[in-house]
Amino acid sequence: MFNLTRYFSTLSFIFIALASGLVGAYFENETVRNTVLAVLTLLFLFQLFVVRRAQGILDKQSAALEQVNRELDDRVRLRTRELQAEVVERRNAEARLDHLAHHDPLTGLPNRLMFIENLKHSIALASRGTRQLAVLFIDLDRFKEVNDTLGHAVGDELLIAVTHRLAGHLRSSDTLARLGGDEFVCVLEDIKDASEAGRVADKLIGLLSQPFNILEHELFVSASIGICLYDADGDDVDTLVRNADTAMYQAKANGRGCSYFYSPEMTAYARERNRIEALLRRAIEADELAVHYQTKVSPDGRPTGAEALLRWHSAELGSVAPVRFIPLAEETGIIVPVGEWILRQVCRQMVAWRAAGLTVPKVSVNLSVKQIERIDIVALVRSVLVETGLDPATLELEITESVIMNIEDSLTILDNLHRLGVHLAIDDFGTGYSSLSYLKKLPVNTLKIDRAFVIGIGSNSGDEAIIDTIVSLARSLGLTTVAEGVDSQQQLDYLKALGCDEIQGYFFSQAVPADEFAANWRRMTAR
Repeated sequence: MFNLTRYFSTLSFIFIALASGLVGAYFENETVRNTVLAVLTLLFLFQLFVVRRAQGILDKQSAALEQVNRELDDRVRLRTRELQAEVVERRNAEARLDHLAHHDPLTGLPNRLMFIENLKHSIALASRGTRQLAVLFIDLDRFKEVNDTLGHAVGDELLIAVTHRLAGHLRSSDTLARLGGDEFVCVLEDIKDASEAGRVADKLIGLLSQPFNILEHELFVSASIGICLYDADGDDVDTLVRNADTAMYQAKANGRGCSYFYSPEMTAYARERNRIEALLRRAIEADELAVHYQTKVSPDGRPTGAEALLRWHSAELGSVAPVRFIPLAEETGIIVPVGEWILRQVCRQMVAWRAAGLTVPKVSVNLSVKQIERIDIVALVRSVLVETGLDPATLELEITESVIMNIEDSLTILDNLHRLGVHLAIDDFGTGYSSLSYLKKLPVNTLKIDRAFVIGIGSNSGDEAIIDTIVSLARSLGLTTVAEGVDSQQQLDYLKALGCDEIQGYFFSQAVPADEFAANWRRMTAR
């Protein structure tokens, strides 16, 4: 730094030296010369004081300036680090947002958006090569039952476990994505032929059939898989996914827990299925549904009751067979409002019959598994009985054996229904896997022998042995038996000889509208 004092001292020294010489030469009188030199010396000292004072001020200003510069440098370095951190954080945030935009937050798998991008890329590669590409549409069977009975926390953990199990047995080149809910999709690249895709699908089904231990619950699930091949079944993303989805629904229709390859005929089936579903959803409001009644009789032909059966006459489709729309109603959940409508109609009809002097001892109504799972069926039955004023003893509720075995709290539900005073029947008995020890605990009144066994009478000794066992079992437990699907005299004679309590089938009566049923009942009871 520039030193003003040193600079001034040097100049003053030179000046005094020169001045002393000039004064000595100019003033001959020594006193005058000494006086002038003293004055010059005083001036020098005064100026030196002023200069040193100024130097002190400059030094302070210089120090302050240096301090400011250091602080400014520190702030610049700090802000630079902050900006660098902000840049890193922004890049991390952008990366997280990009990940969230392209991945499922629960399982971490690619979501629909990323799956579409990957499939487009895979299609482009497959179009330039000779190897095939397969899309597998994977849907967990009855996953909603897990959510409904055990809660969404268990359902979410199950989805995560399914993801790990699937991802652990696929190649790194394969893409596994979650489209939403319980739907997964897998892209198999570079496969040799359709059979390889089929083998992979079967392997995945086998993996998922093994038990899952989730939050202290041992869960068993299955999967239905639809398989679609590029470019035999489609050459773009939308077509491949749609056709694989269609094949998956065909796998479900074939019993679930299996895989199915797409075929063009499935598209027509899917469109028809969607059309029936849409029309069925409007059927109640359109007054297209009706309850028909099929008479039950004793072996000697005396009427003992009836079963209520749903019929649908669509304005667009005409008369629709139950086998065509009942499974669809079950699968889509439409059966829940439809089942409630049937229950109310039957109870109102029985009250109306009694008011008209027609006494039908008992009418049975089928309960769907969806009704038991999704709503408080006990509260519904109680409400309808109070609303209509029907005697509970005249209402029988039929529940299939498989429903009883598969619903966790079925025993509690049946106990609560029994306390209402209604009768309970196990439908299609013998087709499930209920144990005798469990059967003894059930508060049921009736076992219904499935038609699949009845049709074997006279031709299948195995079916006859099963019927004999069911009748004997029911008698030992104090239960009544009903054989359904009786269409011939031979079947009737066999069941009568065994001591079956009630007979139901076309041999006596088809299911008919309420008015016709009432007329038939009066005629049969007037004999």
